[in-house]
Amino acid sequence: MTDHDPYGRAIRDHHEGEREAPLRDVDGAEVREHPIERFYFGEFDPETTPDGEWLVERLDGPLVDLGAGAGQHALYFQRRVETVALEVSDHLVETMRDRGVADARRGDMFSLRETFERDRFRSALAHGTQLGLAGSMRGVSEFLGDLAHVTTPDATAVVDAYDPTRENASDLLGYRPDPTPGLAHRTYHCEYEGDVGPTLQFRLFSPDRLREAAVGTGWTVAEIVHSGGGADPHYRAALRKR
Repeated sequence: MTDHDPYGRAIRDHHEGEREAPLRDVDGAEVREHPIERFYFGEFDPETTPDGEWLVERLDGPLVDLGAGAGQHALYFQRRVETVALEVSDHLVETMRDRGVADARRGDMFSLRETFERDRFRSALAHGTQLGLAGSMRGVSEFLGDLAHVTTPDATAVVDAYDPTRENASDLLGYRPDPTPGLAHRTYHCEYEGDVGPTLQFRLFSPDRLREAAVGTGWTVAEIVHSGGGADPHYRAALRKR
């Protein structure tokens, strides 16, 4: 099993009905209980999920689901197209397999060239703002370049992120401002049953900064959809090959 993985272990325990303690996201004195059931075990239904139909219309197969969590999206898409679900946590890979994900694999979304061959996928999904774990805008550009390598010339992708220019961005747990327009950071760690996970360092970037990061990678940002009202920082970006 993955060592030192309270995040993945808590989700797996929840799936098995054995979780008695909360999974907590912690930034100093600020603590938030992680909403495991809502985030990972609700069924993805395009007709009832916000932006669900928009998402389905922009993805095709073969599809790679990057940072697939407990397989919420993979379970839906594998009924329609070939779907590979990638997760860095062994606990989450086992959870996905238990839940019926046909092709759940352990792997790092930031090591795509080492994991898959060129032109392997027609579409990619990175849902959960984990693209921010690239750590820097250079890291985002490198990820997009690697994603271009493992996808076909006519590929599409959907990623999501937090826009630090939105009014409520500073309410995010672990938010750190940045003097550069359109950029910020987010830092926190997870705790479960006394086990403290590694510090997570997210880069937050506006849609304009994402467009800049895509230059030279083979991708262009085709659409931006903000999930909530004008103050909500969460957004989805539809990408397509140039």
